[in-house]
Amino acid sequence: MATHRNEKWVSDITYTKTDEGWLYLAALLDLYDHSIIGWSMDSRMKTQLVISALKHAVDRTKAPKGLLVHSDRGVQYASKRYQKLLKANGFPCSMSRKGNCYDNVPMEAFWGKLKMEWLYGVRLKTRADAKQAVFEYIELFKS
Repeated sequence: MATHRNEKWVSDITYTKTDEGWLYLAALLDLYDHSIIGWSMDSRMKTQLVISALKHAVDRTKAPKGLLVHSDRGVQYASKRYQKLLKANGFPCSMSRKGNCYDNVPMEAFWGKLKMEWLYGVRLKTRADAKQAVFEYIELFKS
């Protein structure tokens, strides 16, 4: 729980299927109001995906030092480059307990809503179609 904006963020990666292959989405959610404050999409699930999402969030919010950023223990989040970016911004890192998805419930709930409210039953022919659908959900429908 957070008592004000830009106090605690949670982050995670999900994916959606297209006729071209998978589209991966990394996002950060502010625990104060459960809004998505940064996100990134790519055809590959590399460290740059989570770095781009974090940079997007920082650029949009001008988040203060001391903001807690939580994620799972995925290799992207544990990478030296991502950890260095957290440190450079003065953000303490929090990671889920090993094998415990319940530590990141708000982010998992958001993914469930995205997939059930917006993407369920929709055939996404291209990654560009998927990117547009995700953009609309995050920036237009949920705002």
